Amino acid sequence: MARMPNTNPLLYRAALEDFRRLKRQAALRQVVSRLTGHSSELLAYGDVETYLQPTAQIEHGLQEIPVAAIVGSVGRYQDFTRDFLPKRDSDAERWARVKSAILDARPMPPIEVYKVGGVYFVKDGNHRVSVARQLGTETLTAYVTEVKTRVPLTPQDDPTQVICKARYTEFLSETNLDKLRPDADLLMTYCGEYETFLRQIATHHGWLQLKCQCLMSADEAVADWYDRVYTPVVKMIRKGGVLRHFPDCTEADLYILLLRRREELNELLGWQVDTETAVASLAIPTRSIGQRLWDVVVPEELEDGPTPGQWRQRRLTPRGVADQRGETLFRAILTPVRGSHADWQMLDSAIELAQRENGRLLGLHVVKNKAETGSVLAQKVEASFVKRCRAAGVPYDFAIDVGSITDTIIRRAAWTDLVLVPLPAASAQRTQVGAHMAALVQRSPCPIWALPAARSAMDHALLAYDGSPKAEEALFVATYLALRWQIALTVITVETAYTPATAVDRARAYLEEHEVNAEFVLRAGDIAAAIRETAVARQTNLLIMGGFGYRAMLHRFLGSTVDNILRNFPQPTLICR
Repeated sequence: MARMPNTNPLLYRAALEDFRRLKRQAALRQVVSRLTGHSSELLAYGDVETYLQPTAQIEHGLQEIPVAAIVGSVGRYQDFTRDFLPKRDSDAERWARVKSAILDARPMPPIEVYKVGGVYFVKDGNHRVSVARQLGTETLTAYVTEVKTRVPLTPQDDPTQVICKARYTEFLSETNLDKLRPDADLLMTYCGEYETFLRQIATHHGWLQLKCQCLMSADEAVADWYDRVYTPVVKMIRKGGVLRHFPDCTEADLYILLLRRREELNELLGWQVDTETAVASLAIPTRSIGQRLWDVVVPEELEDGPTPGQWRQRRLTPRGVADQRGETLFRAILTPVRGSHADWQMLDSAIELAQRENGRLLGLHVVKNKAETGSVLAQKVEASFVKRCRAAGVPYDFAIDVGSITDTIIRRAAWTDLVLVPLPAASAQRTQVGAHMAALVQRSPCPIWALPAARSAMDHALLAYDGSPKAEEALFVATYLALRWQIALTVITVETAYTPATAVDRARAYLEEHEVNAEFVLRAGDIAAAIRETAVARQTNLLIMGGFGYRAMLHRFLGSTVDNILRNFPQPTLICR
């Protein structure tokens, strides 16, 4: 221990008063930390040795070190707060002697510290550090011994975070991930979840050996898990901007949150929700008070549904027109089935669509009450759905739910890419499509594909384009289908008081940009009639268009072009918003 210089009596008495004031501050700091849950404790170097498993020591000699980065002590960690306020009366004399000597401009010996990562632990000189912090001194001269650990510490780490880093150190010791992938950072604040990573790695190891019918080393399994399982999910989290909604979490934390979210959704829906959909659900912002009040005041049938383009914006990868990786746009396809003959005819078309998209059919049977979930009809519907999907080799899930069929489909559509529905039968007496279909078109968060009973080749699409936001979504999907399915495409624009003839130029430019060949038709007059006549003249067998043009409240009274088309167009119709 360094020998202390003689003390100036006047400075010493003033320093004692300072000590008592700082000790009261320390007591208040401890009370506040207990109320807020934020630790005010000085870190103990012994815990670092125990938890972080030092690997080497390097003597750096005399250096100037930042006082703010001194966060712990070797032997006096209980005598001071995190910002080195004195806590014990027994330190008063020594603390006052140090401060009075510094104020008297007497030379002080260097302190001695251990450096761990970006922080320092005092081996000798705790009182000098305390006085320096109180005086606002920025640096101190110190003999520095660097202690190497697998996981570095930062000035922001508290005792809880040291424990988390200790758990991370144990994880690295068991997996060697830091050596296999030096840039990897799986530090978590959910300290107990490293067991989840270890279980995943063990499962992945077994799967790899089963796949190759060979023995693989533990290191090979760890590296492959990091590259093929963990990293792709983290990339989705980054692209989805999820971190900004969880500012206190690390990427590894969000990976664990995502696993839990998927488990919740799988249990809620009765389906296997894909990773991308689960990531998107984490990124959904909380609704404002105004939006929630609107939900209470306005009946569901008068809601306007998601804004145009929201479906495409929530997708985390650009699976679409320019995708060269073979990814598809409609991977999760919601297929409601009641058990009627028309449903099974539609399912045949749905199976073909799923095969084209490498997608998964999500069968849904809705009953009125819980007692009906185990009914003979429900079981027969499920058995028939499963049998047909298996025979076709199409991946599937099936769920039986209780409630209104319209509301249930709309609620579950948030976790899918596409909703399939039977095309409403034509009726000369009806001025609007049924309330069920109207609500789906108006409120569904993803596209609606209305399929007729008769199967269609769907190899020549007609895109109805008027330049509106919903038509832009239809243009996006039509471009994707033209490229992915290699189908012919005709674009019709009907000039009206609201749609100028120049609108077709935007569609033409977009398609040319993506190297899609198309024919263009410009008409005037009644929109629905022009679309039907063009479909017949060009022999198209798939219509792609935007949703209702009016807001829900106006549509309830006025109808729309979509109504007219759905009542009188016998071909598959894909409706986008």
